[in-house]
Amino acid sequence: MYELINQLSDDAVALLIRLIQTPSFSREEDQTAALIQQFLFSHGTTPQRQKNNVWAVSQHFDAAKPTILLNSHHDTVKPGAGWNYPPFGAVLEGDKLIGLGSNDAGASAVSLLATFLYFQNKANAFNLICAITAEEEISGANGIRSVLPELGPITFGIVGEPTGMNLAIAEKGLIVLDATAHGKTGHAARDEGENALYKALDDIQWLRQYQFPRVSPLLGPVKTTVTQISAGQQHNVVPDRCQFVVDVRTNELYQNQEIVDIIRAHVQSEIVPRSTHLNSSSISENHPLVRRGVAIGKQIYGSPTLSDQSMMPFETLKMGPGESARSHTPDEFILVSEIRAGIQDYITLLTDFDAQSLAKLEN
Repeated sequence: MYELINQLSDDAVALLIRLIQTPSFSREEDQTAALIQQFLFSHGTTPQRQKNNVWAVSQHFDAAKPTILLNSHHDTVKPGAGWNYPPFGAVLEGDKLIGLGSNDAGASAVSLLATFLYFQNKANAFNLICAITAEEEISGANGIRSVLPELGPITFGIVGEPTGMNLAIAEKGLIVLDATAHGKTGHAARDEGENALYKALDDIQWLRQYQFPRVSPLLGPVKTTVTQISAGQQHNVVPDRCQFVVDVRTNELYQNQEIVDIIRAHVQSEIVPRSTHLNSSSISENHPLVRRGVAIGKQIYGSPTLSDQSMMPFETLKMGPGESARSHTPDEFILVSEIRAGIQDYITLLTDFDAQSLAKLEN
């Protein structure tokens, strides 16, 4: 067993180095999708691919058994300023592997692939599907959302994101609101017109001060932040239109549409959500996989960052090697030891997971 885990861990690290060396910005992941597809094929599976999403199904799939989805993503953001190392260099310094996407979420992706390969030929009490998908960083339509209908019924999902291998049992949702305050033009030298900018400022003040009453024990309150504003064409004309953008991070005690309705009822501006499908998610501390994770020494917490969990209409757990604070930062890195420990933890979590526990997942 240990020899197999060590070999799969070596293979996972080698794959991650190649993934880092291959640019995979959102919507441009075709080359890394090919690498993942070839990796699975070379390890005796029959991978499937739809656009830049790649997945494989365990060999002894039985429709009568519950199915666990292992999912992470292989797209990255674009590197910002301040890198001291080449973002695509995959520089290895001792235990530290430095490069874009190493932490978010390449380490999780290769660790879940190794975990899937460990279990693929075993007679388990569950089916496994491993899907490494695209467009997570932009919540894109051609990522996990497009693949789920192809996978069949899923009982539970483990979503690989950097959590220090602790258990994120709740995750904040996201709404981006485009707001427009309407007024009437007039000359700035005279007392005329209706200043749309002032109307917008009144609404922004309400957004800044309002406290949504339902506060989550894990995720805290709903958080609204105005992040962009634009008004006016020239200095001497009262603006008749002011546009601003609101970033709303929701907790599991609200549905996103409910939040939109509350805001619309309290502001003058026209409010248009870009989408309402990125809802907050949570599972019970008493869920059998959560209890199993706690039993092997993992901590539970609520995550403020969004992932593809928000796209999944079944219970999920977010868990992966690395630390969230490293994501989207210059000189992003992962420790090779974190990958090896992560693979071991995933395998321990699922090993001998019995049918009685899995039956509880279905209820």
